[in-house]
Amino acid sequence: MAAALLTTSCSLVGDDDSGGDPAERVVLVTHESFVMSKDLQKQFEDESGFDLVVRAAGDAGALTNKLVLTKDDPTGDAVFGIDNTFGSRAIDEGVLAPYAADLPEGAEAYALEGDDDHDLTPVDTGNVCVNVDDGWFADHGIAEPQTLDDLAEPAYKDLFVTPGATTSSPGLAFLLTTIAAYGEDGWRDYWTRLLANGAEITQGWSDAYEVAFSQGGGGGDRPIVLSYDSSPAFTTDGEGGTTTSALLDTCFRQVEYAGVLAGADNPKGAEALVDFMLGHDFQAALPDAMYVFPVDGSVALPADWATFAKQPEHPYTVDPAEITANREAWLQQWSDLVSR
Repeated sequence: MAAALLTTSCSLVGDDDSGGDPAERVVLVTHESFVMSKDLQKQFEDESGFDLVVRAAGDAGALTNKLVLTKDDPTGDAVFGIDNTFGSRAIDEGVLAPYAADLPEGAEAYALEGDDDHDLTPVDTGNVCVNVDDGWFADHGIAEPQTLDDLAEPAYKDLFVTPGATTSSPGLAFLLTTIAAYGEDGWRDYWTRLLANGAEITQGWSDAYEVAFSQGGGGGDRPIVLSYDSSPAFTTDGEGGTTTSALLDTCFRQVEYAGVLAGADNPKGAEALVDFMLGHDFQAALPDAMYVFPVDGSVALPADWATFAKQPEHPYTVDPAEITANREAWLQQWSDLVSR
């Protein structure tokens, strides 16, 4: 999610916004991993009567920062891709306009805590989880880790790789996982043990998964990696199985939201786009397009997802307001630990 979703490519639609009447188009500001097919774009345009323009702005953090910096002169009408680690900041900074969309079945469970004015609408969800190379552990006769504590045990020395908390969305999610698991008094000690056990820190998700991970295709030698609960659906072996597993006791829930930007030239168009993202066709396209789960509980998942993309029953969470209040301090403390 948020520019780290099992893909390093960017597929933007309708990005020629030169000329034309602002009232006839809707401008979506989003992250660089946003994908919407041309068919869905045309469907939205035909149904709404608005031309769609898409502008990319980094990952969830960069996107939120840009929205804050341009809130007095917004660069678009709608936003997609603010997640639950940055949602409170966007709301507190006043970059969003309230819009209470009609939510599909099950979506209310993903509403951002504290968003009483309905500034953000949940669109998709997923969980950042530690993944393992099942074959590697079978070949080496070593039991697979199951918990966060296991990762710091000598049996798994030099086996784990994770993207950094300051440079990637899943890396930040993993830091928040450890804060939720060990508390303000214990997470730094955990990271000290984890680093002493040879954990490798990379710049981003692709460096960790596609290069260092032993099942990532890049010849890596690390059989434990930070990725997503959906990742095993993309490592099927062609014989009815999968070569990797997500450790469901290590997961942090992420939710991505859409919203109407305060001061938008076309707020009605922005509302129409938010509604379209909640519609069945857009929701059904999310797993294949952006590797995330729809928030509409009635949407059927692709076959491999239904079999291999298992979601945790009790993922870790941190209160969004607490994240907003402490994010910078936590990141600085984490950076100090990693740089020792």
